[in-house]
Amino acid sequence: MARVTTAGQRHDSLAFEPLMGRLRIARSGPGRARTRPGRLLADKAYSTKKIRAHLRRRGITATIPEKTDQIAARLKRGSRGGRPPAFDPNAYTDRNTTERAFNKLKAFRAVAMRTDKRDYIFRGTIDVASIKIWLRSPAHEDP
Repeated sequence: MARVTTAGQRHDSLAFEPLMGRLRIARSGPGRARTRPGRLLADKAYSTKKIRAHLRRRGITATIPEKTDQIAARLKRGSRGGRPPAFDPNAYTDRNTTERAFNKLKAFRAVAMRTDKRDYIFRGTIDVASIKIWLRSPAHEDP
């Protein structure tokens, strides 16, 4: 897992490249961790030229819905507007898991309101909330 803390009033997409730089995906067998996921699921806020270009350069499949104003601008340009970016709605449904995880974290008032002034204390608050969520969830579910 990788995370970057931004100021509360800053847009999350500004931390995209630093976050991707910290990403490490452990391998099931021996070998060093991968730094490039196979697919990225994100909401419309991450539908920018810069982010899409970054993902294309690194060979990562982007599953990001296009903003309505971007669609309108592309259609307005006609044939010069280019093709719409590929989007897999079935894969996008998996993003629900991430949203539910954030909602569980925001159930903790200290995380939702971010009353901690220092970044390292806020990260510790998130760690404690994550541990409590992990301990509450069953280790496995019986059918």
